[in-house]
Amino acid sequence: METICGIHAVREAIESGTRPIEHVHFQQGSHNPRLLELIQKCREKGIPVRFEPGAALERLAQGGHHQGVVAVIGGARYAGLERILESVPRNALLLALDGVQDVHNLGALIRTACAAGAQALVIPERRSAGLTPAAVQTASGATEYLPVVRVVNLVQTLETLKERSFWIYGLDERGEKTYDEVDYRGNCTLVVGGEAKGLHQLLKKKCDFLIRIPTVGKISTLNVSVAAGVVLFEIVRQRRKTISH
Repeated sequence: METICGIHAVREAIESGTRPIEHVHFQQGSHNPRLLELIQKCREKGIPVRFEPGAALERLAQGGHHQGVVAVIGGARYAGLERILESVPRNALLLALDGVQDVHNLGALIRTACAAGAQALVIPERRSAGLTPAAVQTASGATEYLPVVRVVNLVQTLETLKERSFWIYGLDERGEKTYDEVDYRGNCTLVVGGEAKGLHQLLKKKCDFLIRIPTVGKISTLNVSVAAGVVLFEIVRQRRKTISH
C-alpha cells in the first residue's frame, strides 16, 4: 500500500490525476476548512472518503505529519530511466543523488528540482532515502510532477547518461571550478552527495566537471538541498539568458 499524507500533497495528487487514488482517510471530527475543501474535491471526483480516529491516520502516515488527511494511492511509484530518456527535451536537466539518507532532504530536493524544471530525479536503491510518506509530504506535491527514478548502480547510470550525450557535473567542496564558471547549456546531470560523506570517489571519476560553491562566512558547507538549489537555479539563469538572446 502506498500513501500520501498532508493537505498540500494530497491536494496536488487529487488535482494532477497522475496516479489513481483508491480512497482518502480524513480525521474524524475535524472542522479545518482546508480539509472540508479536500472532502468536497474527493466527492466531486468520485474518490471514496473514510473518516478515522487520529491513531489510525498515524499508522497510515508511517511517520509523516498527516495534518488530518492520508490518501491511499495506486500505480507505480518510481519511473524507469529508459522511458525518461525517450521523452526528454533538448537541453534536458536531471538531478542525481548519491547517498542522501534524510527523507526531508529528499523531499526538499524533489521540490527544488521540480521548480527548476528538471525532467527527473535519480536515486540509488542502496544508501538512499526512498519515497516514504514523509518524503512525499516534504515535497509538497512535487512528486506528482517530477518523476523519481531508482537505479541499482548510480555509477553505471552516469555512464549510460554520458553515452546519451549528457554532461555530468558533480557538486564537491573541493571542485576545481566554482558553480558559476561552467556552461550548463546542454543535456546535463547534476550529482550531489549525501549529508555526511558527499560524493563517493567512484562517482567523482565519472563526472566531467567537479564544481564547488564558494562561501565567505564561518560555515563552509551548505545543506544538500540548499546547495543543489543554488546550482540548479544557476542552470536556469544561464538557459533563460540564452533564450532571451
